[in-house]
Amino acid sequence: MKVLVTGGAGYIGSHMVKLLVEKGHEVLTFDNLSNGHEWAVINRQLVVGDLLNYKQIEEVLLDFKPDVVMHFSAKVVVPESVEKPLLYYENNFYGTLNLLQAMKRAKVKYLIFSSTAAVYGIPERVPVKETDPTNPISPYGWSKLFSEQAIKDFGRAEGIKYGILRYFNVAGADPDGKIGQVSKNPTHLILRALKTAKGELPYIEVYGTDYPTHDGTGIRDYIHVMDLCQAHLDVLDYLMNGGESDVFNVGYGRGYSVLEVIETVKKVTGVDFKVVYADRRPGDLPQVVADATKLKTLVGWTPKYDDLEFIIKTAWNWEKNYTYKACL
Repeated sequence: MKVLVTGGAGYIGSHMVKLLVEKGHEVLTFDNLSNGHEWAVINRQLVVGDLLNYKQIEEVLLDFKPDVVMHFSAKVVVPESVEKPLLYYENNFYGTLNLLQAMKRAKVKYLIFSSTAAVYGIPERVPVKETDPTNPISPYGWSKLFSEQAIKDFGRAEGIKYGILRYFNVAGADPDGKIGQVSKNPTHLILRALKTAKGELPYIEVYGTDYPTHDGTGIRDYIHVMDLCQAHLDVLDYLMNGGESDVFNVGYGRGYSVLEVIETVKKVTGVDFKVVYADRRPGDLPQVVADATKLKTLVGWTPKYDDLEFIIKTAWNWEKNYTYKACL
C-alpha cells in the first residue's frame, strides 16, 4: 500500500512512518521541517514542502498516487495558539483544505486525520466520549474542530472514507530507541521533566495548583506514541474492510496528574529535580481522560504499552542517549 504522511518528520509522524515501513508499506513523507527533522524519516523518502502551497501538495499527490493520506501536519502548542490565533487557523485549517482539494484532484479515497481532545474544551464528564459536546477553549482546538468538519463534509460530498483520531496526551519514544521526541523549546510535560532531570533545564514548572482534582494539578490521559500509531493502522484496516467513516478517541481511559507524572519521572531517572509552581496557562484544561471504547470494540485496537512508567522509560532512554546537537 502507498501512504503519504504529512508531518512525517515530526514527533508522532516519524513514529508512524517507522511503523508503516516495518509493515512493508511504501511511504512518502511531506513536511516543511518547521518542527520536524529530516533524520527522523526512517526510510529517507521525504519531500520538503508546505501545505499552504497548494501546487506543492497537488504535484506530490498526482506524482506519488497514494492509496491513503495520513495527515499529521499541524501546529500544536495551546498557549501559542492563544497568542497567535490566525497562525493556527491558517496553518491547521487552511492547510487541511489545501490537502483535501489536492486529494480530490489525485482521486485519493482514504484519509486518517490527527485531531485532538482539545476539541471537547472543558468536558462535561470524564472520561470523554466521542458523542460529548465539542466546545474548544483555544484556537488550536477550534482549528482542529473546523478541520474535522471540513473532512466530514468533504467525505460525504466526494465519497472519501476518513478516520478522525482525537488524541489525548501522546508521550514516550520508539522502544527500539531509533527515534524519539526532539524539541528546541519543549512544551510537553514529560519531555520538560526529563530535560530537567538531565540538567538542561533548571526546574520544571507546574502551571496551576488550584484545579478541582485530587492534588490541585491538571489530569491527563497519557498514551504511548507507538500505541497511537497502531491505532491509525487499525482504523485504516477497519475502513478498507468496509467500516464507515467515524471519529475515534485514542487514549487509555486513565488519567495522571502533573505531580504524579513528575514523581514518576523522578523515580525512573533517579533524579530529585526542582519543581516550581506557577499560575494556570491560558487554554489549559482541568482534566481530560479518554473513553476509547469505540476504538477497542469497533476497530479492535489493543494497546501494548499502557503503563506510565514504561512510557517514561522509553522517553528517558531516548533522551539520555541522543545527541541533540548533531541533528537540531
